[in-house]
Amino acid sequence: MTSSFEIRPISRQEFDTAVSWARAEGWNPGLADGDCFYACDPGGYLMAFEDGLPLASISVVAYGEAFGFLGFYICRPERRGEGIGYRLWQAGLARLEGRTIGLDGVVDQQANYRKEGFVLEHRNVRYGGRVDCAAPQDPRLRAIGPEEVEAIVTYDQPFFAAPRATFLRDWLQRSDVRFGSVLVEDGAVRGYGVLRRCHEGFKVGPLFAESRAQADLLFRSLAAETKGEPVYLDPPQPNESAVRLAESYGMTPVFETARMYRGPAPRLPLERTFGITTFELG
Repeated sequence: MTSSFEIRPISRQEFDTAVSWARAEGWNPGLADGDCFYACDPGGYLMAFEDGLPLASISVVAYGEAFGFLGFYICRPERRGEGIGYRLWQAGLARLEGRTIGLDGVVDQQANYRKEGFVLEHRNVRYGGRVDCAAPQDPRLRAIGPEEVEAIVTYDQPFFAAPRATFLRDWLQRSDVRFGSVLVEDGAVRGYGVLRRCHEGFKVGPLFAESRAQADLLFRSLAAETKGEPVYLDPPQPNESAVRLAESYGMTPVFETARMYRGPAPRLPLERTFGITTFELG
């Protein structure tokens, strides 16, 4: 009997399989990442099947007509080396044809990504640890509520390669699994950060601010919510102030990725980027 092989977009329920694979790989996804990620671009999640059995996944999320981000590139361990993942990879790249494509890939795959036209832009180093701190009492800090969302969407624009209002409006308002802080001076947003519960501890992402002092205020307001559980922050390695901030709280490197682009790399303010939003969607 000949097996049936297909590559197709997947449903929200099927996407849970890819999220579970990410967890098995040690990527520690957030508890509610699936809903927010999928809503960002429902057609951007592909999977390879054989006789109905899911074999490999990839996300190729489109942000407008000029940019896309690739993630969730995972093949079932027992089926690796058969070319299944590469066929899915090609289908994913075809969906984002004509756009600059970004990814945060595991370091040992850099050589393979280079063969496909991706160029290393910088490293991201995940820092983790238990942070014992009290929430700062500063009148400039506010918990993110509905009234701050649109100002944050505007503030966020320089930090990402394309508008991502759809993603942010969901990301900022899931208060059941996320807590956000925004720093406001003279009526203007000067930084913000989001903490989300994960399968293990919490992740901070993004953490954007105009200075290390402001980032530190935001970070403490978020870390205080963890109540001693592990917390993870993903600073871009070129931002030495962000690395020093993580180290100042006793956090240590636990994982790293290679931020790579195929096509013209966007000019992003890494000096004000103290924590990447996600490794999956950029």
